[in-house]
Amino acid sequence: MLRRHALTLLSAALLAIGNPAAAQLQPPPSPSPPSSMTTPLPLPVMDALRTAAIPEDAVSVLVLRGDKTVLAHLADRPMQPASTIKLVTTLVSLEQLGPAFRGRTEMRTTGELKGDVLKGDLVLRGGADADLTTETLTTMLRSLRYQGIRTIAGNLVVDRQLFNPARLDLGVPPFDESPEAYYNVAPDAVFANRNMLQLDLRSTPRTDGRAATRVRVAMQPELDGVTVESDLKLVDSACQAWEDGWQTPEAVPRAGGGVKVVLHGTFPKNCVASESINVIDRQEYVARLVRRIWKTLGGTLAGTAVEGATPPDARLLAEHVSRALPEIVRDTNKPSDNTLARLLFLSLGALEPDPVLGSRPQPDTAATAPTLVRSEATVRTWMRAHGIDDTGLVLENGAGLSRTERITPIQMAGLLQAGLRSNWAPEFLASIPIAGVDGTMRRRLHDSPAASHARLKTGTLSNVVALAGYVQDADGRQCVLVAYVNSDRVGNGRGRAVLDALVDWVARLDGTP
Repeated sequence: MLRRHALTLLSAALLAIGNPAAAQLQPPPSPSPPSSMTTPLPLPVMDALRTAAIPEDAVSVLVLRGDKTVLAHLADRPMQPASTIKLVTTLVSLEQLGPAFRGRTEMRTTGELKGDVLKGDLVLRGGADADLTTETLTTMLRSLRYQGIRTIAGNLVVDRQLFNPARLDLGVPPFDESPEAYYNVAPDAVFANRNMLQLDLRSTPRTDGRAATRVRVAMQPELDGVTVESDLKLVDSACQAWEDGWQTPEAVPRAGGGVKVVLHGTFPKNCVASESINVIDRQEYVARLVRRIWKTLGGTLAGTAVEGATPPDARLLAEHVSRALPEIVRDTNKPSDNTLARLLFLSLGALEPDPVLGSRPQPDTAATAPTLVRSEATVRTWMRAHGIDDTGLVLENGAGLSRTERITPIQMAGLLQAGLRSNWAPEFLASIPIAGVDGTMRRRLHDSPAASHARLKTGTLSNVVALAGYVQDADGRQCVLVAYVNSDRVGNGRGRAVLDALVDWVARLDGTP
């Protein structure tokens, strides 16, 4: 019965876009429950709250079915949203930049080619390319070799000036005790491999069968002049818990200009693990990566690496464009990728779509306003244009890795309803994790009727759990759900149990007004 009446979110959005009559399936704009409106929380939610000893006033919830408010509990209160704020960043990106938008990277020069020598600098110009990797840089540099260039007589000029400031990572205190972790990386306009080193860690028996006496470490990508060493101590512990002994690694300068990455802590015996770390300064990283690749291609770089601007008369030598925006949006929301979300948020304040190039800098990016300020203004302008009151909204980086960002359930629900009316609703919906199936929801709600039907973006910080998205009720009717729990008691799955109980309750509603 439920299967016959259910209509998937993606199909509903496609139907509404392709058939005007189907627009009746979509809710009207802007939920507007009365200020401080509160209805009793469902009994399953109350039971989960009591079990977790989380107070009711730590919870803000709004559930809408069409133009009807099903549940509203402190829904007008600004709350910490954690990663659910990525829904704001990704939907506004789709709306403002469009599905054909692509970040781009360019190699340019003002120098002349004399024989096989480029008499000038090679400029690496960043354009928020989310797919700039060792492989794409190799392809670009190989193109230079095909053009007859063997020796670059000048410097490598790294142009990060698309964003203001160019280096958001400088002078910022670490968010938590793991500054080297991928989720903590602040992007910039030249974002090669997202500045990560991939480590392979092994303490397995040696080829002669004897027990390992140390941890063997391999590093990718290879960077010119960079080595990795380990002082990890082997201990008797479970391999699955290897991270328990991990300590913050460090990058140590070496004589002659090299860099040594040193790993600290303990590591289990007879264990294999992998880890990605951000410990090399990003200017050093990209410079050493380009130099290493250029050497392997038989090239020579005579100068040094410097940061600077692209001369206006520099001609294009090679280029790379990222995947189209919908793919980046999906890779942002499904796994809840902080770094990609931050890159998209910055792009809103610095780039505009270009039908040929994929993207180009906004004409006034040289203005003094910081890029994050411009990005926030773009989001607020979009929200107001869609009838969403932005009072109380606080944006920091658009990813949710923040202790200051705030949004109300009413505002988030308004955005979710606007997402259904968007020209790019299919792309937006396809990016949101499906309960019990994929992304950050793959291990949740398997025994609920919400499994395979609800599309929900998760959010988690030490004192926050959150869900925002779409849930079908028992009659297959689509509901918008936003729920935030801000409490120091949310850890160890307690807060998650509260939210899962709410989603399950909505999925079992029989559709009675």
